[in-house]
Amino acid sequence: MLRARESIRSMKEYHPPLGDREGLRLDFNENTQGCSPRVLERLRGLNGEALAKYPVREKGEVVVAAHLGVSTDELLLTNGTDEAIHLVCETYLQPDHEAIVVVPTFAMFEIYAAATGARVISIPAGQDFAFPTPSVLDAINERTRLIAVANPNNPTGTFVPLSDLMDMARAAPNAAVLVDEAYFEFSGETIAPGWREAPNLFVSRTFSKAYGMAGLRIGVLMGDRDQMGMVRRASSPYNLNSVALACLPDALADRDYVQKYVADTIEGRAQLEHELHKFGTTETTELHGGSTEELRFWPSRANFVLTHLGENCKSFVANMRERGILVRDRSADYGCKDCVRITVGAREHNDRLLSALREVFTELEVREKVAR
Repeated sequence: MLRARESIRSMKEYHPPLGDREGLRLDFNENTQGCSPRVLERLRGLNGEALAKYPVREKGEVVVAAHLGVSTDELLLTNGTDEAIHLVCETYLQPDHEAIVVVPTFAMFEIYAAATGARVISIPAGQDFAFPTPSVLDAINERTRLIAVANPNNPTGTFVPLSDLMDMARAAPNAAVLVDEAYFEFSGETIAPGWREAPNLFVSRTFSKAYGMAGLRIGVLMGDRDQMGMVRRASSPYNLNSVALACLPDALADRDYVQKYVADTIEGRAQLEHELHKFGTTETTELHGGSTEELRFWPSRANFVLTHLGENCKSFVANMRERGILVRDRSADYGCKDCVRITVGAREHNDRLLSALREVFTELEVREKVAR
């Protein structure tokens, strides 16, 4: 009987809740208002001839390289960030290797690493989801071939100091150190082009978040030109479709649109954190790994905020849905029991979120803190 490899049979599955998503989408960290009007105009201008031809990825790579200030041999366009992660795992991992991830984090790190047969070493985040750099450094050994870090991290919104990332890259010269910067636009800090100092460092980005093109599946992987040559060998030359490649230059050209959306998002994030602070705290408690019911949230560097709602978690998600707003229960993630992740975005959507949040807190009898 035909049987899948043991690494496939035993690996975790990832099933995001992509069913009924009618309403204001604050559950998947997508752009809440969509892509640039220039992209829509480009889509309307495509014809049958454009779709009949095989895509030419290299033209898009010239445009993206110029936009990011790197050379074309330092990057590869990918089918979203997911493929970037997949390609790094396929290029550098095999069954006798180890991959290090700090949890909670983006699920695809573990899934793609485990699919190669490599052993995944999961290291718990520290107090308040702080990145445990000393623990990661201690876990590095001769079998370590991958260290994967989301920065800012999903689902916590926390940020790893760039110096810590460089320390890990230098401490593990035989390992690919992949830094996923899917939320870079909302943090404003990048480790690129750190691979010019540490050639085992890779950086991935996406056009799904700030650029509002999650449905087109466009990502980019950057790294040392020699290492990128190896990764390119594992990639299909037709991994991006012609529609995505046609839209990419227009998305990059409309800087004002993206900058306005990012500014609205950062403003909305601050407003949401301010509102949550009326009801809860960011102070260290026994929540992480404990059972306190106090409302907590963690200051974020991304386009979302993670908050702990205790016994109100599921009711909050349901009540927000009744008001046409979707938020994400992250209880299944390590250390996130009874936590909800809330996306922020365009100003009008943030205003609607805050209004609904106040209504739901009143309905659930979540009261503002009393000043002491």
